[in-house]
Amino acid sequence: MITVTENAKQRAITLIQEENRPADSFIRVGVDSGGCSGLSYKLEFDNQLLPSDQVFEDKGIKIVVDKKSFLYLIGTELDFTSGLNGKGFVFNNPNASRTCGCGESFSV
Repeated sequence: MITVTENAKQRAITLIQEENRPADSFIRVGVDSGGCSGLSYKLEFDNQLLPSDQVFEDKGIKIVVDKKSFLYLIGTELDFTSGLNGKGFVFNNPNASRTCGCGESFSV
C-alpha cells in the first residue's frame, strides 16, 4: 500500500483545484531508471487508469502506480514539506537502502 500524509493530501487537493484538473484526478507515482542513486521517483496528476495500474486510496486521495514501480514503492508514504531544504512532495520509502541529497532518487 502507498499512503499520504495530511500535508500531502491538502497540497494535492489545492493543486488539483488551482490547475482546474477534472474532479476524478488522482496522483500517479512511479519509478524510472536514472538519478544520482540509480532510480528516480516520478509524480504527476492523471485521470486515466491503465489496465496494469494498482489503485490505492488513503485519506480520500486516490494513488495509482504501475505494477513494476509498485515493487519499489510498497509501504511508501507520500508527504509534502515546505521546510528550509525546499518545498515539494517527498517519498518516505522504507525499501530505499540509499537516497541522494535531493531526495528525488534512491537505490534498493
